[in-house]
Amino acid sequence: MLEQQIAIAQTDPPLSAKQTLPTMYDLPSEDPEEPGLPDEFHALQPQLLSRTLRLPSYPPSRLFVGSDLNLYYDVRHPLWHKRPDWFLVLDVSRLYEGHDLRSSYVVWQEGVNPFLVVELLSPGTEKEDLGEWASVADPAATKAPDISSINGSPNPETPPRKWDVYERILRVPYYVVFSRYTNSLRVFKLDGGRYREQPINAEKLQLWIPEIKLGLGVWQGEYEGINRSWLRWYDDQGNWVPTDVELAVAEAERAAAEAERERQKRLQLAAKLKSLSLEQLAALGINLEDLT
Repeated sequence: MLEQQIAIAQTDPPLSAKQTLPTMYDLPSEDPEEPGLPDEFHALQPQLLSRTLRLPSYPPSRLFVGSDLNLYYDVRHPLWHKRPDWFLVLDVSRLYEGHDLRSSYVVWQEGVNPFLVVELLSPGTEKEDLGEWASVADPAATKAPDISSINGSPNPETPPRKWDVYERILRVPYYVVFSRYTNSLRVFKLDGGRYREQPINAEKLQLWIPEIKLGLGVWQGEYEGINRSWLRWYDDQGNWVPTDVELAVAEAERAAAEAERERQKRLQLAAKLKSLSLEQLAALGINLEDLT
């Protein structure tokens, strides 16, 4: 079969390809057959979440963070998996069986389910990420669809959607959904076996998570040279948790400021000493040449 050609109207003089061919917005990464393919935001946002995650009650060796990693969840269907944009597992070895990097996360081998999952909404993934409640303000106030299968799917041989996996199978305590298109943040907490949307401060767009003594919110700032709204962790003082790079820059600025203060002190002392007579300097054991 011959591939259908796109008809482009000709002008005199001809327009450039930039003006006539489809743009990035006409050719998005999402594919109808495979929704949610990653874009640049899907690469940067999980990095920021990982680099600002510092849990007071858990050392880095006892937690695991996954990003765009297959999450296998059903022992009866071992090939079924979801691929969260970012997820956090508490009180589990950082390395697989204590010695190897993970290529996936398999819940029946790990024995610990994720504590928190973050999904970044794309135009083609809203129904998958939010299930029947994609356009409902409060999912918990809506009657759940009749799902009789143990795996959360109307058809036991059809993989359930992410919402059902996180809520009914893995029972993930916190589920976070963020849209870079609207900068909207929705946080769902497991309550009585169902997700209930948590109230969020409309001005700050932040939610405190007491179990991990850390909060998650929408931060406006520059990360990797891009200034926009990002999901980011904040501490119990309301301060945004810095990245390792930000810590290094702050330390370098502190050291430079301290060095400048010391230099100014030396200059001020030298100026005072220069006002003394040679006899006074000699009494102090100071050579005038040392002050030049």
